[in-house]
Amino acid sequence: MAHDGNHGNPTFADDREALAAVEEHHGHMLRRATALADALVAAVAAADAGTAHDEKANLIGWCEDELIPHAVAEEGPLYGPARETEEARLLVEGMLMDHQAIIGLVEELRGSDGPRAAAVGTAIARAFALHLKKENELLFPYIAARPDLSLAEAVAGLETLVGE
Repeated sequence: MAHDGNHGNPTFADDREALAAVEEHHGHMLRRATALADALVAAVAAADAGTAHDEKANLIGWCEDELIPHAVAEEGPLYGPARETEEARLLVEGMLMDHQAIIGLVEELRGSDGPRAAAVGTAIARAFALHLKKENELLFPYIAARPDLSLAEAVAGLETLVGE
């Protein structure tokens, strides 16, 4: 990964490099989401209400600080150009629905406790995993393969999408 002169924001030589960086960041995010959801499930299973409350707060905090900003950042530069193509329009529409569903699950988690919170936390991690699979295996390779679209340009400077 190259860095431009602007505050260390990442830039990429080509779409392959950008795709690798996005996939690596997605892997890190998914591992974190899964670990947080698993910690919530374990606390609920142990009937430790105080720890369950803390683990729920940890998962909600991560979703607010990492997951939701990542999703919002994708919608413009990544989804926008692909959405304008006939081949990807419905895929992008579906992925935008995924974002709304995940945000809805986060809101549901706020009002949940006990086994319900554990189930909703697990649902967040699983919905996110499926969404990432669609991005990594369908949308991003499509963008990278199109000569009129550029994954490298779409993610340039967006640490929210590729990590630091």
